Amino acid sequence: MAFTHEVFEKNIGLMGVVVILLVAVGGLVEIVPLFNQKSTTEPVQGVKPYSALALTGRDIYMREGCYGCHSQMVRPFRAETERYGHYGVAGEFVYDHPFLWGSKRTGPDLLRVGGRYSDDWHRIHLNNPRDVVPESNMPSYPWLAQTTLTGDDVAAKMSALRKIGVPYTDADIAGGKAEVAGKTEADALIVYLQGLGLAMKNVR
Repeated sequence: MAFTHEVFEKNIGLMGVVVILLVAVGGLVEIVPLFNQKSTTEPVQGVKPYSALALTGRDIYMREGCYGCHSQMVRPFRAETERYGHYGVAGEFVYDHPFLWGSKRTGPDLLRVGGRYSDDWHRIHLNNPRDVVPESNMPSYPWLAQTTLTGDDVAAKMSALRKIGVPYTDADIAGGKAEVAGKTEADALIVYLQGLGLAMKNVR
C-alpha cells in the first residue's frame, strides 16, 4: 500500500508523533539561532541590572498584577512610536526575569515611562489615580506608601539572578539589604518605574 496522507489521517498515534517532530524541528530552526545573535543576547548601551530597590519594586509590580493592564513592549508601528517612543528592542530586556512584555492595554504601555513624570506624581497616582488622571479606572494602592520594607530577601534574589547571568557583584549583593531597608513599597515601585526605558529614551 502506498504511504499516503490517508495513513496519517487513520492513525492518530502516528499523526501525533509526526506533528511533535515537525513542531520540534521548526522550533529549533527558529529559536536556536537567536541564542547566537548579539542583538538578542547582549544588553544595549546603557542597560544595567536593576538596583536592589528597583528589583524589589519590580517584584511589587508583579505582585500587584500591574502587567495585567500595562504592557511593556512598544511595537514598531508609527502609531505606537509616536505615542510611546522608540520601539522595544531585545537588548533592553536581557536582565528581565521574567519578561513583562504583555499585550493587554487597559492602561498605557509603560516601557518608556521612566522620567516622564516626577516621583511626586507617581506617589499621588499610586495612592489615588483619579487625583492626577480624572478619567482613570486604575485601582488605588494606598497600602504601598504604608508598608515598610526590610530588605531581608533581596540578597537571595540577587544571588539567584546572578546564577542565571545577571552580572551582580558581591558588593551589589552585600549592599542590597541596606539599600532597601526602611523604604516603603511605594518608594521601590517608583524607582522601578522611573528606570523603565531610559536606555532608548532619546533614540528616534
